[in-house]
Parts: sequence; C-alpha cells; structure tokens
Amino acid sequence: MIAETTTGRAAEAALDPVLRVEDLHVTFRGRVGLVAGLLGRKAADARAVDGVSLEVGRGEVLAIAGESGCGKTTLARAIMGLVRPDRGRILFEGRPIERDLRAYRRRVQMVFQDPAGALNPRQTIYESVAEGLRIHRIHRGPNGEGEEELVARALARAGLRPPERFFLLYPHELSGGQRQRVVIAGALVLEPQVIVADEPVSNLDASVRGEILRLLLELRDTLRISLIVVTHDLGLAWTIADRIAVMYLGRVVEMGPAEEVLTRPLHPYTRALLDVVPEAGGVERPILQGEPPDPTRIPPGCRFHPRCPEIASGAAAAAGVEAACRGEDLGLAALREGHLVACHLAALRARSKA
Repeated sequence: MIAETTTGRAAEAALDPVLRVEDLHVTFRGRVGLVAGLLGRKAADARAVDGVSLEVGRGEVLAIAGESGCGKTTLARAIMGLVRPDRGRILFEGRPIERDLRAYRRRVQMVFQDPAGALNPRQTIYESVAEGLRIHRIHRGPNGEGEEELVARALARAGLRPPERFFLLYPHELSGGQRQRVVIAGALVLEPQVIVADEPVSNLDASVRGEILRLLLELRDTLRISLIVVTHDLGLAWTIADRIAVMYLGRVVEMGPAEEVLTRPLHPYTRALLDVVPEAGGVERPILQGEPPDPTRIPPGCRFHPRCPEIASGAAAAAGVEAACRGEDLGLAALREGHLVACHLAALRARSKA
C-alpha cells in the first residue's frame, strides 16, 4: 500500500537533492575468443547504462525497477563508485564524487542482495560491523562514543536487541533475516546519508521480507536516510517507494512519484510489468513477448519497440507513430507534473489531451 504522503514527500525531496546522476554511461567492453578473433570477428560492447539522469532527495526512497539485465545493478554500482562510468558524472551534495571517493563511500553505503555472501563466515558479528569503522579509521563517534558503543548502537538500530547478545556469534548461527540486519548494521555504523540496497529482500523468506522493508522505512523516518532500492519487483516498489525509475535496456523509460507511476503508468513497458503485480490488480501470466533485453544489440528508435504491445496490437500504427517508434530515438519528457516518460505514443496522447 502506498503511503498517503508519497507524492508530497517526492515533491519535497526534489527541492533538496542529496545525490544527482547526470547523463551516466557505463559500457562493458566485449571479449572475443581465439577462433572468432582469427576469423576477424569483433567483440560486441554492452551498453549497460546508456544515458541515465536522476536525483535522490534527502529522506526519499527511490526505487530503480526493471527486468534482469536492464542495467539497474550496474547503475547502483556506479553510484557507489564501484564501476567507473565512461561518460557522465555523479554529484553528492553538489560535488563530483571523484574529488574524495573515500569520504563519499563513508556517507553512501551499500546493502547487497545476498547477506550470506556479504558477511565473512570467519568473522564474528562484532568484527563484521566494526570493519567499516576500522577501514575509515573511526575511533570515536561524534559524542565521544568508543567502537563497542558504536557497534552496539548500529545493531540496535537494525533491530538486533540486545546487541551484546550478537557480538560473539558467527553468521551461520543467525537466520537469513538476522544476517540481513547485520549487513544493514554494517552500513549504519558509519552514519551514512544514503543507503543503496540491491534487491534487499529477494533472498529472504516471505515471512521476514516485510520486517526488513519496515526497518528500512523506519531508518528513513528516524534518521532521514535516503534510500535507493534496486528491485525487479514492482510489488516491492509499490510498498516502499516515494518515487520510481523504471529501466529498460540501460535507460530510464518512466520516472515519477510512485502513486502516479503505479496507478497511472504511461509507458507500455511499465504497464506490462504491472500486469503481473497483485497489488496493481494483475495476475501472474506471461505478458512481454520476444527476446529479453540484450545490451550488445540495442535496436534503433525506441529500444522497447521490438516487444511493445502497442506496436503488436496496431495501436501505434493507427496513431501514426509506428515509424517513429522503430526509427527515432527519444529521451524522457515530462507528460505530467513530475512524471517523465520516453514513449512516442504516450507523448502523442498527452499532446492530444492538452
């Protein structure tokens, strides 16, 4: 259920962006095998992120959604400074992150998809949470707190109470939900302003997913932390997000307040994704036709057109935009207040209503 304050919070966050991504491009260079090289074949480059611009407000939850392979995880890793972009830049509080990447990584933390893989099985929970403090050489908190007190506070904020009970335990002694809380505590111990969560509940049992999502929202509300949540599940975005950016084949194709995007989607791809979300009244059945996205073979025009239901049904041809869909590239355009879409047909319909 979308919070009643979602649209208002999204508008407020837009006035106070803490992080901004400008025209970001990340390309992975292709490799070709020995035989193919001898035959003169060239490796195809994969344009994983292909001109993404967005911003995240202070205290806002932004969901980046899309199918596997759409570029959302690569975008998240680029935001973290783990992948170097080919073009574009990332600004944190108005400054390019390259100026002081070490300080930036303290203030922007990542929560990975697999808590078991993110934790060292040979380290105690105390050591795992304290590791970030030691890497950044933080010996005292802002009010003179020692390391043990900082670790205990982070574990308590992550819902592991009493925290001292977990100090000497190892990851294998905890449940999946508790391990994810430890990963979150490892991020919280550095007092970040932004947390990037990559599929934070996809590996958890359904019974604990709600607890972790509720924890993330509590952190947003109590600490005013901004959250970037990467997910393939629009149902999760429906639950947690203030704004949503829907990605397809390296680009954002629709972005806006969660309530707008999820109840009045404008892009055919977003509508297709919503058709399998129970919260949106959808049912689980195959919707999208054709091959899944391939970042080494980006089609001309609208990159969604080979799978677009509007073209398959003849609606685009009837509206006179099919040729544009197949041949004219386009960027995001604001068709409603704060609601941006990259779709020739949606733009035509918006103009006809104006």
